Amino acid sequence: MAIEDKVRLVEALFDRLEIEITTFKSETHLFCNAGCGKCCSTPNIDASPLEFLPWAFHLFLNGKAEETLEELRHISAKNCFLYRSLSVLEYHKGSCSNYRYRGLICRLFGYGATNDKFGKLRLATCKIIKEEQQENFTLAEKAINKDKYVPVFTDYYMQLSQIDFRMGVLLLPINEALKIAIEEVLHYYAYRPFPDGLKDIA
Repeated sequence: MAIEDKVRLVEALFDRLEIEITTFKSETHLFCNAGCGKCCSTPNIDASPLEFLPWAFHLFLNGKAEETLEELRHISAKNCFLYRSLSVLEYHKGSCSNYRYRGLICRLFGYGATNDKFGKLRLATCKIIKEEQQENFTLAEKAINKDKYVPVFTDYYMQLSQIDFRMGVLLLPINEALKIAIEEVLHYYAYRPFPDGLKDIA
């Protein structure tokens, strides 16, 4: 399957998830605090290269893939390369530098569920939401276990792996996943022409 087709399929998956999360947020009244980067600034987040393929493809179309790959090869930080903090003193406040192309893990966390050891769905969210929005969080968890629909991590990662099993099931430290996503795009186009019809929008 061509890279462009994989990118379209990943983006279509993300679009469906966005609709589901928007609905879930409006029904549960849960929300992330504006400007909070606590989860994004957490080290050792794992992700798959496939969920960042649209980001890598976007870089390639705009002539920034090789330069970004070089930057990734020389960083030692375990925090996400895409996260931008407000300052060194306020490291947990900030935002994603490429929010539109954020990965699946970034989209699911906070508004997605996982199964606990008893098979019950538990909302995977941060301590800030659990403590500051305790009532809404508790009501949301009760509703989930009374069959209220919530996006589930394993379901979405399974759908992702059906697009490209090799890149979809490989979970790596996030910066490694970013690097492999770029390498995948660069290798693919090393001996192929620029994607047809996309030259003008790059």
